[in-house]
Amino acid sequence: MSTRAKVAAGGVAAGVILLWLLPFWAALLVMVGVPVGAYLLLDPSQRRRLRGVSRKQLGR
Repeated sequence: MSTRAKVAAGGVAAGVILLWLLPFWAALLVMVGVPVGAYLLLDPSQRRRLRGVSRKQLGR
């Protein structure tokens, strides 16, 4: 199993656990808020680098 598949499986498992433990709106807030918060904590240069990597993977 690749590293990306393990991360994806862990994310799905965490999402299911959150939906089971919390009300829907709270689980959704956590699942969307954590990645957005992490992105906003990056420096502008790190954000540019992250966008560049994403574009390269898409074949642009």
